[in-house]
Amino acid sequence: MGQVRIGISGWRYAPWRGTFYPPGLVQRRELEHASRLLRTIEINGSFYALQRPESYRTWSAQTPPDFLFSVKGGRYVTHMLRLAGADQALANFFASGVLALEAKLGPILWQLPATLGYEPDRLAAFFDLLPRTTADAVRLASAHDAKVEGRAWVRTEVDRPIRHVLEVRHASYEVPGFTQLLRRHGIGLVVADTAGRWPFLTEVTTDLVYVRLHGDKELYVSGYDDVALDRWAARVRTWAEAGHDVLVYFDNDVKVRAPVDAQRLAGLLGVGPTDGTLVS
Repeated sequence: MGQVRIGISGWRYAPWRGTFYPPGLVQRRELEHASRLLRTIEINGSFYALQRPESYRTWSAQTPPDFLFSVKGGRYVTHMLRLAGADQALANFFASGVLALEAKLGPILWQLPATLGYEPDRLAAFFDLLPRTTADAVRLASAHDAKVEGRAWVRTEVDRPIRHVLEVRHASYEVPGFTQLLRRHGIGLVVADTAGRWPFLTEVTTDLVYVRLHGDKELYVSGYDDVALDRWAARVRTWAEAGHDVLVYFDNDVKVRAPVDAQRLAGLLGVGPTDGTLVS
């Protein structure tokens, strides 16, 4: 059986305060609260800007020992550079503190813009740049520039594998050659449920199945009812029974559905934290 974790994409959302987060809970304790109810969280602030080592260290300290973070790669790499000539940007990203998560560092998520179609050579060149271990990441991060000078984290206590996953949003990726390319480079394909807006691809390309649930009927807004959650639970069981690790992140945050749906799916699968409480 593969390992299964169910979580949320991000945790700092004002509408969650007083609902998912108890009234009066101070903002600095929100991650601590969420991490006792879920076993993994996707860090998405890293998509918008380079974070700092002290932030990653704080997040690690606030979460249980067996907690796992996925980290979203920067949009400067995916949306501005569009993966081309990303050597320096990747060095800065990995020097920004990602490695300070140590054993709690999970996969790195690279989400492509909807305007970037399938270009195998562009993808292959980018994949070749990606570090596959934390020691590789240290070597890459050592080439950082002045953007992170004086606040770089360029070390790791233990050399651990780093897994990468790719989320695409253009119909041109719906070809066999794309998944073959991912397999050759050891890159996981993100199974993204986007309420029909972008491609729904379910090919398994590595030993990790990475799922992002953006909304069942309406993007980022609608929740998942019992029928939909049962369907996802069945899919997760099938993947896990085939020996794949499975990470599922709910990103339907607008109406505070993400943390509720995540706990419900974890309950269906029996993979919630021991000190967590399943909500209805």
